[in-house]
Amino acid sequence: MPEDTGRTAKEDSFIRKFYALAAILALVAIGWFVWSNVTAENANRPFKLGLDLAGGAHLIYEADTSDVDPEEVPELMGVLRSVIERRVNVFGVSEPVVQVERSSFAAEEARDRLVVELPGVTDVSEAVAEIGRTPLLEFRLIDDTVLAAQDQLATMEASMNEANSASGSVSIQNATLDGEPVSEEEPYIDTGLTGRYLQSAALEFAAGQGGQLSNEPIVSIVFNNEGGDLFEQITSDNVGEQLAIFLDGELISAPTINQQISGGRAIISGGFTPDEARDLAQNLNFGALPVPIELVSTQTIGASLGAELLEHGVMAGVVGITFIMTFMILWYRALGVVAVVSLSGYVVIMLALFQLIPVTLTAAGLAGFVLSLGMAVDANVLVFERIKEEWRSGKNWNEATRTGFARAWSAIRDGNITSLLSAIILFWFGTSIVKGFALVFGLGVIVSMLSAVVVTRTLALTLPDVPAESTSKWRWLYGSGIKK
Repeated sequence: MPEDTGRTAKEDSFIRKFYALAAILALVAIGWFVWSNVTAENANRPFKLGLDLAGGAHLIYEADTSDVDPEEVPELMGVLRSVIERRVNVFGVSEPVVQVERSSFAAEEARDRLVVELPGVTDVSEAVAEIGRTPLLEFRLIDDTVLAAQDQLATMEASMNEANSASGSVSIQNATLDGEPVSEEEPYIDTGLTGRYLQSAALEFAAGQGGQLSNEPIVSIVFNNEGGDLFEQITSDNVGEQLAIFLDGELISAPTINQQISGGRAIISGGFTPDEARDLAQNLNFGALPVPIELVSTQTIGASLGAELLEHGVMAGVVGITFIMTFMILWYRALGVVAVVSLSGYVVIMLALFQLIPVTLTAAGLAGFVLSLGMAVDANVLVFERIKEEWRSGKNWNEATRTGFARAWSAIRDGNITSLLSAIILFWFGTSIVKGFALVFGLGVIVSMLSAVVVTRTLALTLPDVPAESTSKWRWLYGSGIKK
């Protein structure tokens, strides 16, 4: 039975045509948006290509975890990964991939590595410099005896070398002070307090207290709970001693501990200019490295290789959708044309989502897009077959279309939900490459379901309301297959 809407058949036909025109205009607008962003020189929403399509830098860092409790290594590597991710995001890299790997060989100890992929970055030295600027913050106590002895030895050797250079004699090796050999030990004692405990840092200006100049730029740092407890213990046990602050191995400040400091707050001062203090606070906020890292491998993937792979992927997509559209028109005739419009809308909506989200396209993502084209057709096929059955049973075209969509919906819904669940599982547990495939495939499933329910249904209802027993020449367009 036809729907009782309270409107005449003419009014219903006008409304259906209006909705169809609105849908087509909306798809044209989306297509224009996609095209303008592709062709514009300074597009606001360009496609973002992954390392395998756009080329870029592939860096491998090795972390020095020799002084770390093995049980803490996984946690520290996770912190290191987060630090580097924030760091490379700052200088505009499109969807960087930062992964932690643990490698070992039979004759060697396990090595913890960090793999960094930077799409579009071909200047490896610049990328390495940006990542390397992240500071390694350390707090060490000063052994005054060793330091004083080494300073005195350095002064003596300088004097002796100056005298020897004038007389032409050789300087004395293994110098002694007061008859005792000078210790060659490191004068700085490790406290275990490093940037891994840092919570935040901020630029401030001293108020002229605590031996600091008025309005002197300083950096105020706040430790987390664990770091605050450790800092309180260090200052409690070493009142009157100097606590040296090292940044990337360079001594930047060595204040004297006047009293126990609780609350997890401290000040870094070192004669900074306002810009230097601001840069230091900013770098510390990006995250001080919890463990030292060393660059062990670099690789640059050329743009030409990526362009070739991209060309092949696009060609596969064009060929695939051309075959699909041709089959749909030859087999389903008038409904095939509807399916072609719907598929075209599906493609432009997907491309727009790639630009808006944005999705970083990789070779795996392109494969997921091509595969999702087949899923987009699946819903149309289910609906069209149900419409044909209803139409051949004696119903008019519009009534058959509404009934066909209503009865095919459960199959469309269940099929797409299972596909979507598969995409979610792949995205949740997969590696970066698998995630790219799963994300594009999952988006394709959702968009294909919406395009089938909204676009295809709207356009199918605008076709002339031809009865199944009609002898009109238009009846052939409502058939399917090779039969008339």
